[in-house]
Amino acid sequence: MNPRFALAATRVFDGHITHENAAVLVEAGRIIEVLPRSALPTDMEVHEAGDALIAPGYVDLQVNGGGGVLFNNDPSVHGIETICRAHARFGTTALMVTLITDTPDLKKTAIEAGARASEAALPGYLGLHLEGPHLSLARKGTHDPALIREMTEQDLAFLEAEAGRFGRQMITIAPESVSAGQVARLVAAGYHVSLGHTDTPCAAVAAYVEAGASMVTHLFNAMSQLGNREPGLVGAALASPALHCGLIADGFHVDPVTMRIALAAKRGPARIFLVTDAMSTIGTEATGFNLNGRSVYRSGGRLTLADGTLAGADIDMHSCVRFVHDELDLPLEESLRMASLYAADAIGATTKGQLTAGSDADFVVIAPDLSLCSTWIAGECVHQADQQIGRMSA
Repeated sequence: MNPRFALAATRVFDGHITHENAAVLVEAGRIIEVLPRSALPTDMEVHEAGDALIAPGYVDLQVNGGGGVLFNNDPSVHGIETICRAHARFGTTALMVTLITDTPDLKKTAIEAGARASEAALPGYLGLHLEGPHLSLARKGTHDPALIREMTEQDLAFLEAEAGRFGRQMITIAPESVSAGQVARLVAAGYHVSLGHTDTPCAAVAAYVEAGASMVTHLFNAMSQLGNREPGLVGAALASPALHCGLIADGFHVDPVTMRIALAAKRGPARIFLVTDAMSTIGTEATGFNLNGRSVYRSGGRLTLADGTLAGADIDMHSCVRFVHDELDLPLEESLRMASLYAADAIGATTKGQLTAGSDADFVVIAPDLSLCSTWIAGECVHQADQQIGRMSA
């Protein structure tokens, strides 16, 4: 395809407002602008998406696997590429590949793979999310308790030395295992620190926000809950204007009523954004997989250990968008923002999650029935469903 072209549709949602009968102008993988169809240059190569909606590509900050690959089991560039390709089929154009609590040696291997993927500018790869091992045993979830431990000076020095090598960098920690001073050093090194898998009381969270923690990992899950006398991390997250909150919208991890309450209660400017917490099953017919030597079972849209503990999620981002739109009665535009703009804001990815001048040309084309037609990364179509995009002259 010509590096300079336009994609026209009945509606274009740029992440902020919707433009009727408009087109996205792309050049060299970037957005030039959004124009009315009638204002397109006469010499522009135009591709027609008909009555579809063009919207920003999805940004997912917690992806453990996809396409049959779990990153913990295949911490390689090939593993990262497989995961990115699998999620592109469901509209995700930028993702943080997530490493669940594992051994120090495997974490080193994973970071090296992330560095090589970053150097190769692998389509869809945004960086690594290190979820653990510095968590709370009381709120371990599916993380292997034998591998959970406090952060040492050696751990911190290693992370500081690796900073900047593997794309954007995010780490989930629990105050029980990491001090506020250590968080400040991580933030100074460029890490986005997220609080999660913790039983911390609400009052203790303030010091971590002051140190630079800016996110909460999968709100409501594996954390101290909102109570009448102890607000917990949930209460702190909803009350803090500085804490962006990831939310798994699959109907299993959080009840829809609870989701509505959280959305109504969240104090900005930080927002609640969607994450999938997806495992290797996405895009496959697999009935299960192994994590740290334990079997995970897939049934009825749920992934669980043998004891019934939820083990990640079996949902893609487009399905999350449809869930919050259909089940929570959110406007489609707000549902799309939760999957794109708000996640990009949380990680400081200013060229993602919106279709404005200078942004990356990462977008999805959605049919009137809300099925996904195609996914585009840097102006290239990386996934095409049955619906065809035609070519016309301006």
